[in-house]
Amino acid sequence: MIYHNISQEQLVALVTQAVQAELQKRSRQVPVGISVRHIHLTRADVDKLFGYGYQLTPKKALSQPGQFACEECLDVIGPKGELKRVRILGPERSATQIELAQTDCRTIGVNAPVRSSGDTKGTPGVTLRGPLGELTVPEGVIVADRHLHMTPAQAAAFGLADGDRVQIRINGLKPGIMGGVLVRASNKCALDFHIDTDDGNAFLLKQGQLVTVLGKEE
Repeated sequence: MIYHNISQEQLVALVTQAVQAELQKRSRQVPVGISVRHIHLTRADVDKLFGYGYQLTPKKALSQPGQFACEECLDVIGPKGELKRVRILGPERSATQIELAQTDCRTIGVNAPVRSSGDTKGTPGVTLRGPLGELTVPEGVIVADRHLHMTPAQAAAFGLADGDRVQIRINGLKPGIMGGVLVRASNKCALDFHIDTDDGNAFLLKQGQLVTVLGKEE
């Protein structure tokens, strides 16, 4: 392939991406990111819970570019109990969303469906308690679908595309295979296999541990 009007820096970036893609194709290994229960808030709900114009305080960067854990936490209240100090993640979203593990849902008496992030229509709601009092959100509680973040180039190296479902093989003290893993391919993504704490505990997985992507599910 011949490149015209391209800088040395751009050429190095293209070659590096191609090498990384080839290595991923050969190993098919990806790191694990275990997501603890957390909350995404709209601008309007930040105002209601913390005060008008309040800015969430970044605590640490997350694996996905531009996303971060905040210093701020909220209590999540359900029909049968509550979860104290659930971390807020930034930046703000277009819809408030509460991502819990199934164990968390049982603790507070909420029957949340397994959904992809952002798919909150028809899901149960909860009450959020913050510094300025309580706010009841009518919907937004989900158990996050297992998903695999990657760029389109990385997906192509694996023979995959956005929206595919794959299986993941796990080695270790409790080996096994996780199925139904959704591929989310975007140029805004970094390579990471996201699961919740229930899945992580079931397979004795650790943050950053490498697992292997198997074939696409039909």
